[in-house]
Amino acid sequence: MKSPVHRCRDVEHGRGQTGNGAGGSFLQAEQRIPIPKDVITSSSASAMWFIRDACGIVCAIITWLLVLYAEFVVLFVMLLPSKSLTYSIVNGTLFNTLAFLALASHLRAMCTDPGAVPKGNATKEYIESLQLKPGQVVYKCPKCCSIKPDRAHHCSVCKRCIRKMDHHCPWVNNCVGENNQKYFVLFTMYIALISLHSLTMVVFHFLNCFEDDWTKCSTFSPPATVILLILLCFEGLLFLIFTSVMFGTQVHSICTDETGIERLKGETGKWVKVPCWEAMQVAFGGPFSLSWCSPFAGLSCKKNTAEHVTVPQGEIIEEDVIEIPLN
Repeated sequence: MKSPVHRCRDVEHGRGQTGNGAGGSFLQAEQRIPIPKDVITSSSASAMWFIRDACGIVCAIITWLLVLYAEFVVLFVMLLPSKSLTYSIVNGTLFNTLAFLALASHLRAMCTDPGAVPKGNATKEYIESLQLKPGQVVYKCPKCCSIKPDRAHHCSVCKRCIRKMDHHCPWVNNCVGENNQKYFVLFTMYIALISLHSLTMVVFHFLNCFEDDWTKCSTFSPPATVILLILLCFEGLLFLIFTSVMFGTQVHSICTDETGIERLKGETGKWVKVPCWEAMQVAFGGPFSLSWCSPFAGLSCKKNTAEHVTVPQGEIIEEDVIEIPLN
């Protein structure tokens, strides 16, 4: 899920060909130089990640409150007063399982480093450690003073460059990038499923209550029951449409190997795209299995004891486009 590749372009961008003269050969345009993964991994990759953005925190809290409201109406208005024990157990188990997975996916999407590039690594010492070839250039982000990897974009909310950034979502209070896109996809999928499930139960509940006495359909008064069900129906319909569209958009982005911000900026065709199924395996962490649907896959309480490469310290280079000196 991590791209161990930095953006390195040939200064002779318009030539992209190999010369046969005595002057040697030119490097091909868009040539990529592999960099060790530990070098470009964020220093916070093994720590808790949380964005201190007031709007995002409020939106995340609202998301949880809406799910809890749906939980309250489904359990106390529709299932517990139901005459059929089997109906209550089956639907209660299904709804609670989906709601739990939705909230777990939301937490993982919110608290997972989306692929942040280390701040302040645009130093002469760091660039020299990359061992790039003469005639190439690297690009510095002027906002966070980091060497921008290929397909990275700066997020003004996270205040970091994010690898394969799709967009910043206030509902999960985080960017959607190469490390947490799976959890965002699962979050939208499970929210869409519980919305569809709750709408189905509301329809059946209304039909049963119309045929029976309203006072026996719920422990609440008939007016309160109707209001609670109408609010749940409105919430379910709204979020079913919204999350279904987001789910489809994210799957399309994965399959086309093109993020939303890349499509918006017209940055297509600047990298070698991988096939759809291979891109899905990369995004979801391996070959197809039940772990694709689990927000807990890859979660470990053990600390990563792997030795990380230390980024050489030094003064930040002022230039945004840094040319590697020619021999």
